Amino acid sequence: MTEDGGATPRDAGSQWYDNEAGPLVRPYAMTGGRTKPGPTGVRFDLIALVTLDDNAPGPGDDTSLGPEHRALIELCRTETQSVAELAAGADLPVGVVRVLLGDLLEMGCVKVSRPVPPAQLPDEKILREVIDGLRAL
Repeated sequence: MTEDGGATPRDAGSQWYDNEAGPLVRPYAMTGGRTKPGPTGVRFDLIALVTLDDNAPGPGDDTSLGPEHRALIELCRTETQSVAELAAGADLPVGVVRVLLGDLLEMGCVKVSRPVPPAQLPDEKILREVIDGLRAL
């Protein structure tokens, strides 16, 4: 409140800065307003594994990729990671990571392997019979 009882004006742009977190960037700004990962219609499960492709730009390469794209590439550079791990490592919402991974997939920077559906996994009974058969040898 000011001396005359009016509200204090906000500093210009203060809603875009947090003293503890630093500058705030809205998720739609990172994805260009997109909510789905690319025109290919790829759906990234939380446990889908993302591997860096040989065509991915190196750390010093000058690219048109944004900082968030580069952060995901760097996280994948050391080892294959799930979508959930990438979201946690980049400190980004999963929805944003899915859109950014869609971009990277279309550019040929990453490969995605989907988890095996539970219906295609071998039956536990069959596996036990195989183990019993091996023990009998």
